[in-house]
Amino acid sequence: MTKSKSNHALFTPWYTRLGNRLRNFPSGLARGANHPPATSGAAGAALVSAAFACFVMMVNQHFTSIFKSWNEIIWNLGSWIPGSRNPDPLYGEIGSYSGKETVLLITWLVSWFILARLWRNRELKTKTIFSYLFFFLVAATVMNWHPLFPYLPLMPK
Repeated sequence: MTKSKSNHALFTPWYTRLGNRLRNFPSGLARGANHPPATSGAAGAALVSAAFACFVMMVNQHFTSIFKSWNEIIWNLGSWIPGSRNPDPLYGEIGSYSGKETVLLITWLVSWFILARLWRNRELKTKTIFSYLFFFLVAATVMNWHPLFPYLPLMPK
């Protein structure tokens, strides 16, 4: 009986095995990690770098709205994303947004790498992490507010 049961497990589709493992998902979180982190630097680096990347994306948005030559450079940077330049009128094109997302991705990864190295063994206060997050996310949100920046188009041309 054991042999047939083990053979059955080998021939079970991958999605069934995954579903069976996911049924026990919350219990693994309740047990916790075997070796929890001793410092908060790594988590702080991950969170702050994401907020910083959002801020840089909004700065880049302003530069592409003001300088058309910068818009072309950024659009060319994002041309690796499918649909960046698409002549089909049915599907349209992403446009320079693909480059803005590329800048966001690069900024996020580079700043995460740098902050993770700087804060590797540091214990950051929650207030410090929250302050950075609050500043960058509020600044990025305010920079998207059109009454403060009337040169930003509400609709693409």
